[in-house]
Amino acid sequence: MANEIQIKGGPESIRLHPYEHHTKYHETDQQGIIHHSNYIKWMEDARMNLMEQIGLGYKQMEALEIMSPVLSLSIEYRSVVKFDDTVVVDIHLVSYDGHKMEIAYRIYDKQTGEDRAVAKSRHCFVNKSGIPISLKRIYPELDTKFFEFQ
Repeated sequence: MANEIQIKGGPESIRLHPYEHHTKYHETDQQGIIHHSNYIKWMEDARMNLMEQIGLGYKQMEALEIMSPVLSLSIEYRSVVKFDDTVVVDIHLVSYDGHKMEIAYRIYDKQTGEDRAVAKSRHCFVNKSGIPISLKRIYPELDTKFFEFQ
């Protein structure tokens, strides 16, 4: 079948690891703290990391002509991150219906466990032309995998 894709085993065989980021000097602002725009980049990195771990990286999605643009994004900053800190980005699939998904993020200090930020992003699925698609209809095995990890 042309729309067949290979995905790693079920949730029992995959241990998901959160994304970790060691902050860089160039990420700081004039106040010596990490600029708020970097959190969005870490969220994207965490999302890509998760997709790789479940066996469907962005490169494979693009090869299948599946895009997942951001519909909305919200961040609540709890405490500052500074140069040379290591943060962990835990990611959780809050909702998924085949057309859209919502992801929650918890960004925290690796050493202390202190929350640095919590966030959410909403995404849809579109084809290469930007037309909305249903993963449930086009890639039912991928749709099933999203439900397993929800």
